[in-house]
Amino acid sequence: MSSTQTDAQALSPLAARLLKRARKESQSGNADAAMRTLTSALALAPDNVEITRWMGIAAQNLGDHAEAADCFRRALAGLPDDADLHIGLGVALYRLGREDEGLAHLRRACEVAPDSAWAWYNLAEGSRQRAQMDEAIAAAQRALAIDPSHVATRVVLGRAQAGFGRIDEAAAELREALRYQPDDVAAWLALADLKTVAFDEQDVRSLERVLANRDLPPAVRTRFELVLVRALEDQGNYARSFEVLERANASERRRVKWDAAGEHKRVDSILRVFEKPVACATDAGLGREVTFIASLPRSGSTLVEQILASHPEVEGANEIKDFGQVIEGEARRRGSTFPLWVPDATAEDWQRLGKEYLARTARWHEHKPRFVDKNLLNWMVAGAAVSMLPTARIVLVRRDPVETCLACYRQWFAQGAEFSYDLEEMADFCIDFWRLTRFWLRKFPGRVFDLEYETLVKEPEPTIRALLDFCGLSFDPACLEFHRTERAVLSAPSAAQVRQPLRQDTARAARYGDKLDGLRRRLRQAGLPVG
Repeated sequence: MSSTQTDAQALSPLAARLLKRARKESQSGNADAAMRTLTSALALAPDNVEITRWMGIAAQNLGDHAEAADCFRRALAGLPDDADLHIGLGVALYRLGREDEGLAHLRRACEVAPDSAWAWYNLAEGSRQRAQMDEAIAAAQRALAIDPSHVATRVVLGRAQAGFGRIDEAAAELREALRYQPDDVAAWLALADLKTVAFDEQDVRSLERVLANRDLPPAVRTRFELVLVRALEDQGNYARSFEVLERANASERRRVKWDAAGEHKRVDSILRVFEKPVACATDAGLGREVTFIASLPRSGSTLVEQILASHPEVEGANEIKDFGQVIEGEARRRGSTFPLWVPDATAEDWQRLGKEYLARTARWHEHKPRFVDKNLLNWMVAGAAVSMLPTARIVLVRRDPVETCLACYRQWFAQGAEFSYDLEEMADFCIDFWRLTRFWLRKFPGRVFDLEYETLVKEPEPTIRALLDFCGLSFDPACLEFHRTERAVLSAPSAAQVRQPLRQDTARAARYGDKLDGLRRRLRQAGLPVG
């Protein structure tokens, strides 16, 4: 044995008891208690790998991914071929935005434990999140060859197949997952996200049976209810659908944190800061590689990205986070928040930040000269994008505001859409989007393109030609046949829809009758175009 202790047997009796207690605390979901116990244990045995491993697990459960990564690294120094440690480190690095490094550790876990379904599952999920769908599908299939009943892997495989446009295969895989585990909420949500696949009456009954379980955790119940909303809509039962929708969203809103007033003030602050002249990067040609898409969720942004990515010169990067991470990094460096530091930023600062962003996104313009960044918070940072990347294009995608609010309200989002669980707050967020994006159009004429979803659907060719012209791209017929383009689409609710030609039957608000009258009044009073 090396000087580094690797098992509980090498511990003192007290340290061993503490480790045993911490494991039980962690496995029962009490990560805070586990961390306190492990801290005491580590004081007695600072080099013990097992204590360090469990500290990493506790830190991960607490959301402290930096601490988790540090613990897993230290444990790996003692056990370099431990697959679980590589998985833990890989997941922590993903959470920290270091996806490539994280993926390398997930691959290493599969190398050292090729018979572990858990290792292949994590590689499948990591690859899927990185839009590497070939690897995701292959890894998931390896996991299922080892353990066909591994439901989480079937869900990942279904989502990866959907991301590649294999909708029938995805639906079959998700149905198979539900055959193994009829109450798996992730499988039901993934099936609901296949917007082109309808639920039937049997699905309604199956969901109602699950919801009859009074012991369902509230968060899980909400997700099942949102799937039931979709299933009831497919049966034409809109009255009951809206009743379930209101109940589910009210429950979810009580759990999520959302500072509606604070977000409104942030938009006010952005407007005030960018009303005044702001410096610009010294290189006037910086940013010609990138087109930003800015929109609210469920407004057609994935469709517009798919159209642009159908052009032979353009890569679709999906919802990458690099721009926001550059902005956040600068805010930390200055000890301030965005946009308060913007007036102090010099042309050299913007140049540095622009180069940092392009370096971070280099893989998206390695094989094609242009790429699309469609992060859904781009509408808030469009002014910074103009300063940072003087020749970047910004496409504002907007949809009928009532349809937008309803679409968000009836969609479950894993994260980042806490505004969507209350129709009043959804309306406020939509109003802020409109007033800020209209400001960008006035402030940066020629740099920002206004694209209305309904116009695109009614007049596709002239709209797409105008879009390509704005982006400095020659017309290519493939952009009209965007649904034939083979590429990975990460936006689960849109992955199936962009594989179809443009449809004019996607509006839903009218089906709910007067249930949305209050929303319509709120939007109309704010000056938004409401039919």
